[in-house]
Amino acid sequence: MTDVRKRQVTLDEVAERAGVSRSAASRVLNNAPHVSKAKREAVQRAVADLGYVPNASARALATQQVGAVVLAISSDNPEVFADPFFAEVVVGISSVLEETELELMLMMATSTRGQTRLERLLRTRQTDGVMLMSTHGDDPLARLAEQADVPVVFGGAPIAFEPQYYVDADNRGGARLATEHLIATGRRRIATITGRMDEGAGVARYKGYQEALAVAGLDASRVVHGDFSEDGGTRAMHELLAMHPDLDAVFVASDQMAIGALRVLTDAGRTVPGDVAIVGFNDVNAARHTTPPLTTISQPIRSLGRELARMLLATIAGESPTPLILPTRLVRRAST
Repeated sequence: MTDVRKRQVTLDEVAERAGVSRSAASRVLNNAPHVSKAKREAVQRAVADLGYVPNASARALATQQVGAVVLAISSDNPEVFADPFFAEVVVGISSVLEETELELMLMMATSTRGQTRLERLLRTRQTDGVMLMSTHGDDPLARLAEQADVPVVFGGAPIAFEPQYYVDADNRGGARLATEHLIATGRRRIATITGRMDEGAGVARYKGYQEALAVAGLDASRVVHGDFSEDGGTRAMHELLAMHPDLDAVFVASDQMAIGALRVLTDAGRTVPGDVAIVGFNDVNAARHTTPPLTTISQPIRSLGRELARMLLATIAGESPTPLILPTRLVRRAST
């Protein structure tokens, strides 16, 4: 008599039949919380239709979590986590994770070594999820993360493609608001120091500046590209004064760059806001303590970190949260 054994149905086949991710199907089969009713029912139907029987050892492995998530920043500068912006993001993330059993790992992942390490973490599932920030252009990290078998959430949408899960601020609207404020104060020769133009935030803030000047019928050619750093702001402000000595206002795409720009204006004998008005972006704590205090666009940085962590937890739980754009607002101080 021939021993005919029926091929065992796989979890991947269950997930495909249910129209959900493999991780979501696994969460349902292990009775994990925070899975939507629709997904749970779809997986249960697929199990019944296919006759799926969980392997005991695989089931045991599926219920095991690593107990850690990663915040990976696409930068090779070891001082990046000391940047006030990223420091606030980390505080926000930590405030959410402290209510869970998950630990937070920080990674710089621009170098070949960093990319290899992140790839190994993803391939071997040594993390329960990844939050990825500061991606540049067609960043290989973004593509790597998109293909990962663990949940990935982006802090700021990449410029090369739109990921499924991301949290961002209204960078374009905030920049437009900043520039409109300078116009409303009577400034007409308004320059800008942009952020990195291979990052989504840099591009969006530049576009907001251009839009506001276009509506007002003003020249938008007074531009120097920066890199979001204080040194970058210093260099860019020197270039602007050399090329456009008649400028009467500057929208700077980050507070750190604005701090460097303020110092250059002071050293050049330009009064702020008498000769030159200046607006930054982010509203980091240092913006309150410059001389004069910096008018800036406030984005909820700590909230961005919190929402990033909450979105990651939701995806780990098998949910499919929608992208989130956080509002920005003008904080007027003495620099305008």
